[in-house]
Amino acid sequence: MAAVAITIAALTAGSVGVASAHDAAGKGAAKTTVLADLVKAGTITQAQSDAITKKFDEVKVANDANRAADQAAREAHRVAEEALVATTIGIDAATIKTRLAAGETLAAIAGAKKDALIAALVAFETKEIDARVTAGKLTAAEATTMKADLSAHVTAAVNAVGGKGFGPKGMGKGGKGKRH
Repeated sequence: MAAVAITIAALTAGSVGVASAHDAAGKGAAKTTVLADLVKAGTITQAQSDAITKKFDEVKVANDANRAADQAAREAHRVAEEALVATTIGIDAATIKTRLAAGETLAAIAGAKKDALIAALVAFETKEIDARVTAGKLTAAEATTMKADLSAHVTAAVNAVGGKGFGPKGMGKGGKGKRH
């Protein structure tokens, strides 16, 4: 559900994009052409060209693996949050999703359990932030900044109509906007 969408920002904050010189149509044709031209001009040797190509391929494999791991982590986070919401308010996830789609807020669905839901989500996200600090994916300063507005972000998400802000595939209609 991704009530407070911290995970993506935290997981991708440490990622470094590497230009692969791969174009959309040629899957590396631009890189190959440039390297071939450099070899032909005598600027680099064929061995250097091969080494460059090999390094680009290694980086692409690593980036693909990181992307898959990040996606799996986001999905696990969403599933855990969805379960937390359902357990905290005592309503099954399917019913919550239906009611969010009908325009209700999580606050309205939770009723008297709204404050408990907010507290549970804040605690959940705080634990996630702390785990990322321990793993070296966030600095203590970044964690402090994220935690400063956490309660307000969670409260806003819980009060949002249709569950907006609850992730791209979460309980509501939240989108792929900036993750908190």
